[in-house]
Amino acid sequence: MTGQLANLLNISNDFLWHGIAVFLRVGALVALLPAFGERTVPARIKLVIVLCFVLIVAPAIRLTDRTPSFDTLTLLVMTETLAGFLLGIGIRLFVLALQTAGSIAAQSTSLSQILGGAVSDPLPAMGYILIIAGLALVTITGLHIKAASLIILSYDLLPMGQFPGGSTVSTWGVSRIAQAFGLAFTLAAPFVILSIIYNLTLGAINKAMPQLMVAFVGAPVITAGGLFVLALASPFMLQHWMQALDAYLANPFRMPP
Repeated sequence: MTGQLANLLNISNDFLWHGIAVFLRVGALVALLPAFGERTVPARIKLVIVLCFVLIVAPAIRLTDRTPSFDTLTLLVMTETLAGFLLGIGIRLFVLALQTAGSIAAQSTSLSQILGGAVSDPLPAMGYILIIAGLALVTITGLHIKAASLIILSYDLLPMGQFPGGSTVSTWGVSRIAQAFGLAFTLAAPFVILSIIYNLTLGAINKAMPQLMVAFVGAPVITAGGLFVLALASPFMLQHWMQALDAYLANPFRMPP
């Protein structure tokens, strides 16, 4: 009986050690995960979310063969936290793309100051709408399932207890940042085109009739036009954004074209 209890205790210690190692990577990822890791989510709720992810991911990962010790724990804290942050930053850049697209669209349509301080991060109205819509869309389409699959896949790409190569991380990071800003400009392209057409038209009218106060006539037009384009283009914008995010979640270390 005593031998069985000792054996059970050893198995429990192994699973607990394994759970701690998984917790480090999952916790860093969830802290940056859209919707689940927002600043408005209470810390206790985040902790419960992390524990739920650990219960899902840990059985799918091979038990670590590293001997429990202070040195091993220190190594795992550094490597697993870094791996989680890398994966989380890659996802968070897609939220940054929506924010940047909203800022570009708002600046192009003279809507940059409305509701500027309504959230923790100062955002124009269009950016706020796109962020809320994007978070809602990514949540209802199964972000938790995709995130769990990403974490399980990450152990093949970033083995437990190993630091990723510096040159690989730098190349990957630069490409991801470039992709985020390219995606932001692509999403905001309809508003930039509208702004160019508006300013060219306003310049032609002002040239033809200098005595007309074109600014007073044109301001309501560009505002209404921006809202109209937002209503028409936002479904296509969010669909394109979701496709890019899903491609990242399926293969996070594939270099974007």
